[in-house]
Amino acid sequence: MDSKEVERLHVVGHPFNTIRASNDMGRMPQDVMHTAQTIDVVPRELMKQQNAKSLDEALKNVPGIAASVGEGAGGLNGDQFLIRGFPAQNDIYEDGLRDFGVYTRDNFDYDSVNVIKGPSGQVFGNGTTGGAINAVTKAPTLQNHEGADFSGGSGQYYRGTVDINRRLGAHTAFRIEGLGNSNNVVGRKGVYDHRWGIAPSISFGLGTKTTLVFQIMHLSDESVPDFGVPVVAARGSSVGRPITEYGVPRQNWYGKDQDRNKTSDTMETLRLTHHFNSHLTFHNDLRFGEYSRNFEASKVQCKAGCINAINSGNLGAGAIERTTPGNSVPLPYHQSSWSVQNVASLQADFKTGFIKHQLVAGFDMSYVHDRRRQDVYNKAVPQANLLHPDGGTAGGVYRIAAGDNPGFMPVIPGLGKKANSSGYGFDTGIFIYDQMWFTKWLSVKGGFRWDRWQSQYNATGGPASYMNGKNSIANPDIHIPDTENVINPTASLILTPNKWQMFYFTYSSSTTPMGMYVTSGAVPVMPGKQSGTLPSSKPQRAQLYEVGSKMSLLHDRLGATISLFRLDKSNALTTDPVANATINTGDQQRNQGLELSLSGMILPGWNVTATYALYDPKVTSSATKSNVGKMIQYVPHNQATLWSAYEAFPNKPWNFTVGGGVTWRQGVWLDNANTARVPANVEFDSVLSHRFDRHWSVSLNGYNLSNRLNYSSIFSGYATPAPGRTFLGRLSMDY
Repeated sequence: MDSKEVERLHVVGHPFNTIRASNDMGRMPQDVMHTAQTIDVVPRELMKQQNAKSLDEALKNVPGIAASVGEGAGGLNGDQFLIRGFPAQNDIYEDGLRDFGVYTRDNFDYDSVNVIKGPSGQVFGNGTTGGAINAVTKAPTLQNHEGADFSGGSGQYYRGTVDINRRLGAHTAFRIEGLGNSNNVVGRKGVYDHRWGIAPSISFGLGTKTTLVFQIMHLSDESVPDFGVPVVAARGSSVGRPITEYGVPRQNWYGKDQDRNKTSDTMETLRLTHHFNSHLTFHNDLRFGEYSRNFEASKVQCKAGCINAINSGNLGAGAIERTTPGNSVPLPYHQSSWSVQNVASLQADFKTGFIKHQLVAGFDMSYVHDRRRQDVYNKAVPQANLLHPDGGTAGGVYRIAAGDNPGFMPVIPGLGKKANSSGYGFDTGIFIYDQMWFTKWLSVKGGFRWDRWQSQYNATGGPASYMNGKNSIANPDIHIPDTENVINPTASLILTPNKWQMFYFTYSSSTTPMGMYVTSGAVPVMPGKQSGTLPSSKPQRAQLYEVGSKMSLLHDRLGATISLFRLDKSNALTTDPVANATINTGDQQRNQGLELSLSGMILPGWNVTATYALYDPKVTSSATKSNVGKMIQYVPHNQATLWSAYEAFPNKPWNFTVGGGVTWRQGVWLDNANTARVPANVEFDSVLSHRFDRHWSVSLNGYNLSNRLNYSSIFSGYATPAPGRTFLGRLSMDY
């Protein structure tokens, strides 16, 4: 290697202190410490210590994140998260590019996970009402490396991963990660997940001014969708609770044997970085994505017989109704999507007089297309026994094309009976912002992004007309176009009195056009009011006011953050549990609160990660006057996590690491009217590990040690019990 060309490495005081970690995006050149926004980082070392296996599990360490929530206009839609109380299903990124796929993300190729809190339209474009989740993937390096691990344990859990990095030349390297995973869900009968993945990548120009990285990620998954159990109000109560709170066994699954969620997702990414000189750097990131999905799931309703059984305490006399086709979504469907995105940015560092500048400018173009074929069932789905459900009782019920049995096709408000749907979204964005240092300790940052969002939704097929009572209703094809031009500004005041402390005030905004939900909704977002037969609705808008501080303590071994924020949102979305549509209510919502985090090494060998979030989430304005002042659905008042581990006798043959933690989320409301609620989640986890030498180690992780009845997925009228007590052993090799 040329003596003037060195591989650029980012070094932090300790891997558990992420305060000085990079944001790994050309659009966000400053590290976490000096970015005027709350950013939580889940590092690779923490995910390994906890044996976290998915994006969902990694985000348990982030305050203000609620995982697997919401109805979605088509049932379970892969990873769904709330950030600070607002949906983020379209705000998941990988290496700074949007991941449009509708699937459950495995973390086998993740190096870290960054959560950027608050509206970030200026950086990411449309969406990001509550923030953005950015997974940073493993990339080739010039250091040869081979690693593998195998996990097995409760619920017939088997998992293997491999990670091989090879240097191919002075500036070239190749890396490949692989995954195989199969497991049932402890405490849920009949629910499983099988997936495999592969992620090869190659880097050119490492250690030179021009670096090119080409990556492919493929993940195939076959699982059983689990809507869990319905939420009902027992006699004498005005608040509904999951039926498992009344004595129904937590393992009861009320689906059909043929329920499946099969996904196949591939992304090809090309990332280019060129350093012209010490003042000018160019980034260009390009991604193609192909996604497919075959979905069939069951929801159930607790009607008269079921409610009477709960009220009488004689659960054996109750029956629970699977959703009857034609009355409610979800019905089965086949989905295929593809997308392309290119983001180019230029970073310039220069001075004008005594003022130092860091200017970032660029453009972002993306296109996503979705096509969906609707199926129906040949006949009504039979009831299930409340205490002893059997998926086999749905025998004789099978899928057929929607056009073969239009009588079972659902009537979607504003659309009619439709067999097929398709849509696209095309976004063009231009962004520019400048950070100006007036002194070494005082700077301001400001800029904006302009976006033009064009989308169209098409609902086609189905009968020429259908009967509504005695009336014949015409059923024409529907085409719904939408075009929005939006500007999202941002401004920050930043104080850095010394190298270990930073204070900031930030204002930022974001906009979410209704057509944003191209791949994650089976029907378009429906407005609270319609104009004729065509929906028409204003986009969602969010504004953030935040003040905070970040500190790196104990010689960069420990990082701490504190922030106070107010987040206002207009034209908020909600879900209708009856029609299963996502509705724009026109409501205004506000979440304000406090967030704290502490992560790093307290003493040599002793790492700790602790977070706390205190929220005041309220509906501030609504056409439904009784909802004003109520809490926003899915958002807890309080939420906290703690994880700590200590490595004893690190250089001795009898070394061991012992640790554990707790995750706590206060009970949440499932609707904005505050009439249905799930109780608090409390989960205790642990780890015990031993290193045989520098290359081999063994560990045992325990999850939900108290076997508490928690709820991992929550919907507007349903809740899914979380896995019960689980133990996983792991053998790791690292050379």
